[in-house]
Amino acid sequence: MGLKQEPLQEPEKQNQPVGKQLPNYPFDGSSIDKQFLTAPIKSSVDKFQLLPEFLKVRGLVKQHLDSFNYFVKTEIKKIVRANDRIVASKHPDVYLRFKDVKIGEPSIVIDGSREKVTPQTCRLSDQTYAAPILVNVEYTQGSPGQTTIQNKKGVMIGVLPMMLRSSCCVLYNKDEAELAKLGECPLDPGGYFVIKGTEKVILIQEQLSKNRIIIETDKKGNIAASVTSSTESIKSKTVIMMEKEKMWLQLNQFPNKVPLMVVMKAMGMESDQEVVQMVGRDPRYSSLLLPSIEECAKCGVYTREQALEYLESKVKKSFFFSSDSSEKEGRAFSVLRDVFLANVPVKQNNFRPKCIYVAVMMRRMMDTILNKDTMDDKDYVGNKRLELSGQLVSLLFEDLFKTMITNVRMLIDKSLERPNRVNQLDLVHYICGDLITAGLERTLSTGNFDIKRFRMHRKGMTQVLARLSFIGSLGHMTRVSPQFEKSRKVSGPRALQPSQWGMLCPCDTPEGEACGLVKNLALMTHVTTDEVEGPLISLCYSLGVEDLELLSGEELHTPDSFLVIFNGLILGKHRRPQRFATAMRKLRRAGKIGEFVSVYVNERQRCVYIASDGGRVCRPLVIADKGISRIKEHHMKELIDGVRTFDDFLRDGLIEYLDVNEENNALIALYEGDATPETTHIEIEPFTILGVVAGLIPYPHHNQSPRNTYQCAMGKQAMGNIAFNQLRRMDTLLYLLVYPQRPLLTTKTIELVGYDKLGAGQNATVAVMSYSGYDIEDAIVMNKSSLDRGFGRCIVIKKKTVINQKYENNTSDRILRPDRKGDYASRMQALDDDGIAAPGEIIRNTDVCVNKQSPISTKMPITGSAANLPDSAYRPSIETWKNPDGGEPCVVDRVVLCSDKNSNMSIKILIRQTRRPELGDKFSSRHGQKGVCGTIVQQEDFPFSERGICPDLIMNPHGFPSRMTVGKMIELLGGKAGVSCGRFHYGSAFGERSGHAHKVETISETLVKHGFSYSGKDLIYSGITGCPLQAYIFMGPIYYQKLKHMVLDKIHARGNGPRAQLTRQPTEGRARNGGLRVGEMERDCLIAYGASMLIFERLMVSSDPFEVQVCRKCGLLGYYNHKLKTGICSSCKNGDNISTMKLPYACKLLIQELQSMNIVPRLKLAEA
Repeated sequence: MGLKQEPLQEPEKQNQPVGKQLPNYPFDGSSIDKQFLTAPIKSSVDKFQLLPEFLKVRGLVKQHLDSFNYFVKTEIKKIVRANDRIVASKHPDVYLRFKDVKIGEPSIVIDGSREKVTPQTCRLSDQTYAAPILVNVEYTQGSPGQTTIQNKKGVMIGVLPMMLRSSCCVLYNKDEAELAKLGECPLDPGGYFVIKGTEKVILIQEQLSKNRIIIETDKKGNIAASVTSSTESIKSKTVIMMEKEKMWLQLNQFPNKVPLMVVMKAMGMESDQEVVQMVGRDPRYSSLLLPSIEECAKCGVYTREQALEYLESKVKKSFFFSSDSSEKEGRAFSVLRDVFLANVPVKQNNFRPKCIYVAVMMRRMMDTILNKDTMDDKDYVGNKRLELSGQLVSLLFEDLFKTMITNVRMLIDKSLERPNRVNQLDLVHYICGDLITAGLERTLSTGNFDIKRFRMHRKGMTQVLARLSFIGSLGHMTRVSPQFEKSRKVSGPRALQPSQWGMLCPCDTPEGEACGLVKNLALMTHVTTDEVEGPLISLCYSLGVEDLELLSGEELHTPDSFLVIFNGLILGKHRRPQRFATAMRKLRRAGKIGEFVSVYVNERQRCVYIASDGGRVCRPLVIADKGISRIKEHHMKELIDGVRTFDDFLRDGLIEYLDVNEENNALIALYEGDATPETTHIEIEPFTILGVVAGLIPYPHHNQSPRNTYQCAMGKQAMGNIAFNQLRRMDTLLYLLVYPQRPLLTTKTIELVGYDKLGAGQNATVAVMSYSGYDIEDAIVMNKSSLDRGFGRCIVIKKKTVINQKYENNTSDRILRPDRKGDYASRMQALDDDGIAAPGEIIRNTDVCVNKQSPISTKMPITGSAANLPDSAYRPSIETWKNPDGGEPCVVDRVVLCSDKNSNMSIKILIRQTRRPELGDKFSSRHGQKGVCGTIVQQEDFPFSERGICPDLIMNPHGFPSRMTVGKMIELLGGKAGVSCGRFHYGSAFGERSGHAHKVETISETLVKHGFSYSGKDLIYSGITGCPLQAYIFMGPIYYQKLKHMVLDKIHARGNGPRAQLTRQPTEGRARNGGLRVGEMERDCLIAYGASMLIFERLMVSSDPFEVQVCRKCGLLGYYNHKLKTGICSSCKNGDNISTMKLPYACKLLIQELQSMNIVPRLKLAEA
């Protein structure tokens, strides 16, 4: 008891050492104070070391890797084991059996031989990074009747695209030096696929959890209980609804809804009393059941046979279930057995578990009717499951594998039916892996999952990994994609759920139509994978769960007993639920059952839920006994010395994973100091409720909330470094900052994810004042000398690919030496003597980058060899570089030659352009304060401080009051203090108490110590007059990001140019050099001004004027006859009443299109 008293006696100590503890930990190693080590931890600073350890074990994309590894190690073996035999249908002694399956090493086929391959080579040569799936086969050889059994090892059945850094990947468990040898960046998280040279991510998909009872209201306001069942063999949705006080069952196999009581009778519960007992003896329940029982009697159903007969008439006739067995026992029976509540297994036609399940569903519905609060919330995170790449790939592989088996069986049957077959029938030759290979590759590259067996048709499941900035690709890996379409205007799923705390980031969501639907995982979230169910079920029974088979309906609902539900299956009931839950948790903490099994006691539903299924989000928390943390100083010392790992903490029961449901049974304290004796868990670090991208923001808890959301969207567009291997990559578009810096005011998250090594911005000295009037509405005034020194300078690298095509008649394109004297000589400056652009040459708009020629005839067979074709057989097809924007000249950066998958030579040319900031380029600080460059001023005219410091940027003070980004002001102070004392200051979220964020007071002390004003303001002299300004100016360094939106890529104007073929109006869009449209709203404004000639000019003269001949008599269009030099009306057959007028061509087109549909528009003319 002495331990428990201590924190209460000395409350002052808790927050004292925060400021001083950052530089030196209390372990100086001189003398170890035993009492100090065993005392409970007073401040949570010390627990921080768990975070990097967690990320070492779990990583940022660990959920993707875990899930894929689980698929490769166990799931794929299960699928092959479940469908392991191929037997010829007419000759059952001819068979082929798959014994064991394993994944080989990633490789590609070059000239018929497999060669090992690294991800970097696949990226450069547009190959798929994949590994062969090898099986051991046992099969019969010889003709039917006299067969011998053969074994063959390592038969390839297909190629599986390999996730980078998963357990079969080349990069698995490599250190930095080895990764550098393979050309990979050590900070790159992996977790994506390389398909045909592009990096594809399978997004995490969010779904309602399977096999769980969910109570909801439908469109009419009726209460319904629905279960989406999903087993290996079938997926079905069962809905029990209450309509007009009667209960009905809805199932796809029944076209109309059927009375629920009939179904209960068909499952063998003939006595109504038993049903009432199972639901519960409360008179309120019985009165609610009465109408349903009457409905059943009204149908004339009293026995099981009558019920089955009644249901037989209701089943859909076109029901393609296993035909022979279901005909014998009736379709209705097989529907009830296999489709209705498919997740509850029926053993030897024993329907009792299903009856009990239905009874529990009915009871939950009636509870909801009596008390509306018990409705389930679909948007509650505990009712959601996240589907990871491993589960999706395994669904896909299972589908393809079954299709392949059917194909092989058909081939074997065909060859056995041939009369003139050879005696030696070798079955292995029929296995062909192209189906699986092509299916997986196609699905991952298009992102369209079409799995016919489960009627799953989803689009856009994979996306190209965003490589705009390092943090952008990290954020892309943790993104969670929603189940709904974005068009629905619903606010429910978009709202910030309280249950998202610690699991999903509250800031990082896009603005606009996907707002709140697309989410991101928080920093310490883990998504579970499936665990084996058998041992857990038997463990529950041995811990005192009473089996349902042995209980009557009466005993189900005895007051003190709770139902035990395991992954949606009702195991039985337990008389002492809290004791049972504690026992399970003790076992979990001791490491006897998996660490991700969750135990949740729901008092209101009187249930204990145990979950071990995959896709639940969970996070680690420190266990506390009576409010005292189990982690002591000596544990943390062992961790820092490297003796302990994160897994040891789990194994010793100091930390455990809780999912959203089990959090409801816990009382979690934010800090050790807040713990009361009732506290069960303590948060490791409060700032881990934010995700990766939101973790870059310093002091986010001092900003208005939408500003943090804006920064999350903009941080992904900031230019900077992508990876350490960025100069060896060949991306279509690459933006790099020339002199990136790490932020002066950093956060703990920045160090954890490695953003300080691959920054995307620069520390600019900012003065907050108005200057010049070119800084209205967030515009920024920039210092020209800073730009000359390289501030905000960036490189844009674009890729151009040219393929040297081979044709069917053996001819191929050829590349010629450039002609240095001919007409094209000026455009061929950049070419080398081999006809390909040379690295380092300046290349201008319309210059040639490859001097290529193509054969004129590619289909006709040629005589002689293709090399001896005369020059006249080729036509020039030169590849030019188009860069209409101008700006700085472009330079050829690198040229790479490689062969693509059709063994054509492909030439990739990287062209780079250096850009310095200009008017209109977009910048942003880390607080959602975006602005464009308004004007660039010479340094001589810039204000300067009395120390002679001249700011890089001037920001308008009006950006602060309405936006309330106080974090930006603290960042300026912290950065200034950091520069003056020479160490990085921290600004992590909620970090002041735990010492991960410096307080403003300590920052001000540092500033005063170095001779600045405590408020960060300086005395400033005007650069124009040289007199001191009347006010003190707030000035200091802020980390600014240059965003990818630059004026050069957006500038667009046109005089005359290309026109559309059909309407003869200017084309549209910047890429096609289109015109600027005066639309209907602009037209309305011009009408309001009465500017009729301007409208006439805009809408016709400068768009599509056209001269037409119109007949005054009949009002139809005529034509101009050039022989007779006169207009002629085609309907009047003469040219007497023809007038010439101007018309928009689109109008003439409309008239003719109407005439083609038998509508005659006639023009009435009057003299102008």
